[in-house]
Amino acid sequence: MKKTVALFLVAVLMLGVLSGCNVKTKDQANDGNADNSAANGQPVDITILSMSSNEKDVNIVRDQLSKAGFNVKLNIQPDYGSFTGQKDAGNYDLAISGWTTVTGNPDYAVRSIFTTGGDYNDYGLSDPDLDRLVDEAATQTPEEYVKTYKELEKILVEDNAYIIPLYSNYKSQAINQEVLKLDSVRLSKSRSLPWEELDFIDESKRTTEPFLFSQTMPSLTSLDPIKGNDGSINIINTNQYVRLVNLTDDDEVTSEGSLSYNHAIGEGNQEYYFILRDDVRFAKVVDKKAVDSGELVAAEDVVFSMNRAKDKDSVPDHRTYSLHSSMDKIEIVTDIEELETKKASGKDITIKEALEKDLQNPIKEIVADKKDVKNADGKYQVVKVTTNKPFPQVLNYLAHQSAGIVSKAQVEAINTYDVATYDRNKDIAYGDQTTITEGATYNNTLATSGPYIAVYKNDYEVVFEKNPGYMQGTKHEPKISKVVVKFIKDADSSLSAFRSGEVHVLYSVPEDKYSLIENDPKFFLQKRPSNGVSYAFFNLKGSSKFSDANLRKAVLYSINQDEFLAVYNNLKIKAYSTVSTLVDTGNIHNADPAKAKEFLNKYWESQK
Repeated sequence: MKKTVALFLVAVLMLGVLSGCNVKTKDQANDGNADNSAANGQPVDITILSMSSNEKDVNIVRDQLSKAGFNVKLNIQPDYGSFTGQKDAGNYDLAISGWTTVTGNPDYAVRSIFTTGGDYNDYGLSDPDLDRLVDEAATQTPEEYVKTYKELEKILVEDNAYIIPLYSNYKSQAINQEVLKLDSVRLSKSRSLPWEELDFIDESKRTTEPFLFSQTMPSLTSLDPIKGNDGSINIINTNQYVRLVNLTDDDEVTSEGSLSYNHAIGEGNQEYYFILRDDVRFAKVVDKKAVDSGELVAAEDVVFSMNRAKDKDSVPDHRTYSLHSSMDKIEIVTDIEELETKKASGKDITIKEALEKDLQNPIKEIVADKKDVKNADGKYQVVKVTTNKPFPQVLNYLAHQSAGIVSKAQVEAINTYDVATYDRNKDIAYGDQTTITEGATYNNTLATSGPYIAVYKNDYEVVFEKNPGYMQGTKHEPKISKVVVKFIKDADSSLSAFRSGEVHVLYSVPEDKYSLIENDPKFFLQKRPSNGVSYAFFNLKGSSKFSDANLRKAVLYSINQDEFLAVYNNLKIKAYSTVSTLVDTGNIHNADPAKAKEFLNKYWESQK
């Protein structure tokens, strides 16, 4: 994420238990002043699945659907794992969810969740028109793809009501400005918080005190960057693995702070070149301490990492392969003449000249073997990524945490199982959280290329230490030696922990708590519109009655976004789809009770 997949929760009174599973539900009584009659005089049952932190959203949706003639039941789960289990079991009709485009490009906002077979499309959506438009927009310039995404949204929402848009979010964080330098704490539109830039006001604390952070999810999906794309690991893996490029705070692709000094696009927009730096080495853990492995993060690791990122079958439960499916070939460039003769896209310079921009030492030789790398002598490694069609948005995906560079030697040493017969009960994969969890299973085998490495985890926190081999002596060397991420179960408890000084930064401040932060001189509130969109999707699998488009449209036109904005004091923004924060298509969703009733009647007529 970034994605992010953002899923939300609700604490409610629970009166029943769904048959066959331990799920609490509540049949919602219809509002006595509302017209709840359907064409045959009976309301339609609808089960809403959510996690328990999204109380406001669930209550609004429940009330609006009750008024429209639905008999609403709630399936509320306490955490992401339980939510996923219920979703996989099909115990829902409508699930409240969210998506944060952490790469800053619209292809990410649609491909994984709306294309047939997308790695986060696990609710049965399959529409060839959507698939076609996603692929078509991927090849277009920003000026061209506005029209394409507008058509895609129309098919997704107006024509078929595959999803129900709720709103887009502000991104916010609160900072203890008595502890941290404000200018060291970034709030990017898409990118996760970079820890290496954080600094204490009292610089003497850099090596004696940890930076304290928190998150609500104690179960970490995976510390292998390609196996997770959710709130439990996005910030963590972003800070554990370096990438070929990064994003600026405003979603522009940059080489700053990445494994590349520079990157360049070849003419035709299918070839992408990266010149690698030689001051990044893998960290490992010895006796619960981070140490420099001495192993250079090199071109062979980049090629290995990118090939496994795009290969669905490289690991069991691969969660990010569709993000990298545009890459056709990843290779180490060994012929300097290629750099000297090929032109950079849209520029009257060669690839070599583009890669040499601001280099302290110009390119004299490009080498294949990492043993021969020595940037001070002009000896560099260059990696080329070739896409299967022109696709400049590939660079945004290469800035995603799932494109983090892993150690070829270490991953191959750990992942000795057969992917086809993988058994999670006996096969321990690279990045399995049990390997860093204190106790009998502890056997930390991580090798991380980024500024920090996870040293150990327990029920209360996960502890990271600075990678001693990361860009030493540069402005990108981590300033604070230790980071502690505390597991705090909910937003209110997290806010209390921040206000009492137990954590230094509070990520995602609830909108109704902004004033608490803004009125306290110790704290500073950062906020900006984000790429996060809250929406609901239908269970379209099997014999689900919500495979009927009329019934879905009845739900769509029952949802009034103005009520969400009112409840959140206008600290939410209207949205039409997950694309809304990235491309202004002009599409707007308006509630229409008459249309809701019309489509509900059509559904009942079709059932006769």
